[in-house]
Amino acid sequence: MLRKFYVLVCIVGVGFLLTYVTTVPSGESQSETASTRPASTRYEQRARSRDGIGKIYMGREISQVMGHQGADWLERPEREREEMPNRLVELLKLKEGDVVADIGIGTGYIARRISPKIGATGIVYGVEIQQEMLDILAENMAEEGITNIKGILGTITDPKLPPNSVDLAIMVDVYHEFSHPYEMMQNICRGLKTGGRVVFVEYRLEDDKVPIKRLHKMSELQVIKEATPHPLSWVETLDDLPWQHVIIFEKVATE
Repeated sequence: MLRKFYVLVCIVGVGFLLTYVTTVPSGESQSETASTRPASTRYEQRARSRDGIGKIYMGREISQVMGHQGADWLERPEREREEMPNRLVELLKLKEGDVVADIGIGTGYIARRISPKIGATGIVYGVEIQQEMLDILAENMAEEGITNIKGILGTITDPKLPPNSVDLAIMVDVYHEFSHPYEMMQNICRGLKTGGRVVFVEYRLEDDKVPIKRLHKMSELQVIKEATPHPLSWVETLDDLPWQHVIIFEKVATE
């Protein structure tokens, strides 16, 4: 009798699993829901935590933004060991002539390493929402003689990229600070060519040993969840870096 009961439970369990798998909405249907949902319902507002702004998106509290006053921290010597930026740029597999958008370019720490990979025929659009940071960027690039990085003053909802122009958009420890992540990703995707890539570089929330504040870390699953409403297909997640995920998506064709 016990054996028959066990078999029955297994059959019911498998049936439930099959029903769940076949009824979970596809990425396309989720995208349609998100795009038609009123903007006011995309986010929740709660009492903010110590490092957050109290705004919740897909279960995640958005972190506070680092201002231009923290520019020196972006150039700290420890970044070479903690983040291995040269290895990161190798993982991007850039080529001569590529158009790259560095969203939240800061002082140009990553962009100056991208610059020689794309050559004189390529360009890096360096997006910032603070003119003061773009001024620092321009000064740094002039000092180093780099001419293929162009600063763009974006907004909290729009990076102001030329439509269908970008081969690769990269966000290094930036996405978790977007106050309007849905709108920013929507407009980043508009700037991407079909087949263009979006790269999220985020400190690994799954690893308690990564000594970064919790709201400044993201799990791989959370990144994928938040990319789902957009015309993006997950390609791969690389964990070659000491503390960070490198999560890569590709823009798919839309009707």
